[in-house]
Amino acid sequence: MLRTPAFALGTAHRAHAPTQAILLITASVLCFTILDTITKFTTRHYPVPVLVWARYAVQVVAMLVWLGPSMRLDLVRTKRPRLQLFRGLLLLASSLFFVNALRWLPLAEVTALNYTTPIIVVVMARFILGERLTPTRMAFVAAGVVGMFLIVRPGSEVFRGAALFGFGAAMFYASYQIMTRMLADEDPRVLLFYPAILGTTIMSVLAPSFDWPAAMPWTHVALIVAGGLLGTLGHFLFILAFRRASASALTPFTYVQLVWAMLLGWLVYHDFPDALAVAGMAIIAGSGLLTMLHERRRARVLAVDTVTVP
Repeated sequence: MLRTPAFALGTAHRAHAPTQAILLITASVLCFTILDTITKFTTRHYPVPVLVWARYAVQVVAMLVWLGPSMRLDLVRTKRPRLQLFRGLLLLASSLFFVNALRWLPLAEVTALNYTTPIIVVVMARFILGERLTPTRMAFVAAGVVGMFLIVRPGSEVFRGAALFGFGAAMFYASYQIMTRMLADEDPRVLLFYPAILGTTIMSVLAPSFDWPAAMPWTHVALIVAGGLLGTLGHFLFILAFRRASASALTPFTYVQLVWAMLLGWLVYHDFPDALAVAGMAIIAGSGLLTMLHERRRARVLAVDTVTVP
């Protein structure tokens, strides 16, 4: 699943990306793509709620082992617990939709649909945060929509009900990103822990209603645990990367995940997008990158204006 630089808000502000930061972010999105590849395989054998519960549970255990001894209660200390809980609910909903999409759709297409998140954030920011929807932003949004329809088009294998899961996941994740903007002054480790503990708690309460498998090979258990650890490692590398460079400098490198998804989808599942789908992915990536560059330039202009105005 796509992870955008929301966790990095309030970290480094350098305009360039050091090599070490680029390597970290590339490795991070590779971890996420391997996790998605594993998840797609396990959806063939186990119900989605079971897999989502396992994903969150493994992350909670890993974070408690990793951060618990040093942070203790600081791991759950927050100024706005209601926003944290609501944000966690949004991510849980996004995860359920995303895993359902992985169950039915090719890996690369699901990843690309999730990359419409930055475009959706631009629109949602207009209504929730009061940000202006300028003609330039509207053009980027329109381009992203065109790219989405090139992937999910009538007559293609992706044009089915499951595509709504992919779009729904992006919608929930965009809402999650808006909430993250509103919590920009919080500790990124706390931002990471709240969704994990909330997701684990809710899915554990609902667990008796799940269709649990009667037996599970140890290899499948190992894959599920490995996936959870890869997701946690991916977040950790993500945080490390954004402590070494700014979000605006590193965001372009997160789009390497589309390359990883196409490569692993082809190698593992023999799925490779057709020419129109690849064009759609390119348009989505391009509109996302141009949106980022536009916002970066706009932020610089506003900063200059703030400094020069007496």
